[in-house]
Amino acid sequence: MNLDIHSAMVTVYILIGLGAAALLWTGIRSIRAARSVTFYRIRGQRMAGGWRTVFAALLLVVLAFFLLQKGESVAYQYFPPSPTISRTPTITLTPTISLTPTITLTPTITLTPAISDTPTPPAVPAEVATLFVSTITPNPGAVISPLEFSQLMERSRAVNPAALFYNPIGHMYAVFSYDKLTPGVQWTAVWVRDGMLVYYETKPWDGTTGGYGYTDWNPAPEEWLPGTYTVAIFVGMDFKVAGQFTVRGDAPTRVPTATQTPTPTISLTPTITLTPTITRTPRPTDTRWPTPTP
Repeated sequence: MNLDIHSAMVTVYILIGLGAAALLWTGIRSIRAARSVTFYRIRGQRMAGGWRTVFAALLLVVLAFFLLQKGESVAYQYFPPSPTISRTPTITLTPTISLTPTITLTPTITLTPAISDTPTPPAVPAEVATLFVSTITPNPGAVISPLEFSQLMERSRAVNPAALFYNPIGHMYAVFSYDKLTPGVQWTAVWVRDGMLVYYETKPWDGTTGGYGYTDWNPAPEEWLPGTYTVAIFVGMDFKVAGQFTVRGDAPTRVPTATQTPTPTISLTPTITLTPTITRTPRPTDTRWPTPTP
């Protein structure tokens, strides 16, 4: 086993450290044990022995610090290091000739799809746009929050908003918050089911510039057909926000109302008209011949 000076000094540091730790622990235990001795002289002797052990541990620490600073250089003065044989560098292999790369084929033209997947924003239906009456220019900075759908509304807020509803459904609200809306500007709400327009409302904005608003629809229960409903909000012709909710379950059928059929009144049978009797024509009286006058 070859042991150089550096390794030996490290070993000495470790041994001195372990010894110092052992002495320090022994001295502290002796001092603690001496405090419980009743006799003064014996207690003093044990206390003195414990402190001596602690001082010895401190001396070992000082010795280890000195050896750490000067020990290795002093040892080299008495034991000069012998030169070590340097390793012969290995032969570096000459790189082989790299093959000339072949001609890279020109990539073919990538076909651009004719139909883009970028969704286009919805627009106001033409039949709804013809009903606009306001001439106020919309504020381009107007903003509307995402829609919340609910069957109940309290203090302009949606109660238990959801995106899935089951028939039967009655009144439906689409609640939103808004800011920077110009009073009097034309605003429109369009309700679409599976791409088919089912309801809309458009009128001049009668609210304030900021707060909470809603659009609602309350059709007959049988008109809530299952499907995906989309509600879009427009300010003027500018699209602002859209939301979707789904209705599942068959809509209730309309209960036919019984109409009263008037009971026909009994018509009286016409009485038999008596055939008139033959009226006898009176026979004319015979005209007497005139009597001769004498």
